[in-house]
Amino acid sequence: MEIKFHSRAEAELDDGYDYYQQQKPNLEKKFIREIHAAIQSIRRNPEAWQIIEGNIRRCLVKRFPYGIVYQISEKEVFIIAIANLHREPNYWKYRTLNNE
Repeated sequence: MEIKFHSRAEAELDDGYDYYQQQKPNLEKKFIREIHAAIQSIRRNPEAWQIIEGNIRRCLVKRFPYGIVYQISEKEVFIIAIANLHREPNYWKYRTLNNE
């Protein structure tokens, strides 16, 4: 299944990378590995994670306070947010597959 990102989700991934790069040597690499592992799990079984609203689901990332918020369509998984769970909840709600 194809994976597509909302432009803000890509920016959130970059922000997380930059933050962890400044915290501890190589922590940014661990962050990216965990994000990648979560996305691959979503790709293999997109319906496995919790529905949080309508057809929107969230996969929690191991070891980091992040969740991958996404929608499933017939052809793709659309990643709405790489959400830092310490931010205001549901800040990403205006982003949907139809509202890229």
